[in-house]
Amino acid sequence: MTIDISALSAKELENLISQAKKRKTTLNKRKPLAAVRKKVVALLKAEGYALEELFGGAAPAARAGRPAKAAKSAAPAARKARKPLGKVAPKYRNPANTGETWTGRGKQPRWLAAYTAQGKKLEDFLIK
Repeated sequence: MTIDISALSAKELENLISQAKKRKTTLNKRKPLAAVRKKVVALLKAEGYALEELFGGAAPAARAGRPAKAAKSAAPAARKARKPLGKVAPKYRNPANTGETWTGRGKQPRWLAAYTAQGKKLEDFLIK
């Protein structure tokens, strides 16, 4: 979040400063994250649960360099959930090198960006 303070009036600046002081006070009153995590893990152990069961992902112990018992990555599941995109026929061809084509998806290839920077139109490279 960025705030352009040069555009604020004196009243708005005072309001912003007071809000920032309130937020700082609130943050300073909170207990350290490590202490809260320790309490949560202790409560979970007392109830017979593991942190991974409740929230998923790796336990704090695994993040600290110790191996987790059954830490599974969420990335493979995310890859399976996505619908695969099919092949798309190229729409644009480089006139200087007919082997270079572009489907119109993703970032423009360098050869096409160079031509468009020279003032040529994208439609000039359409495959008929």
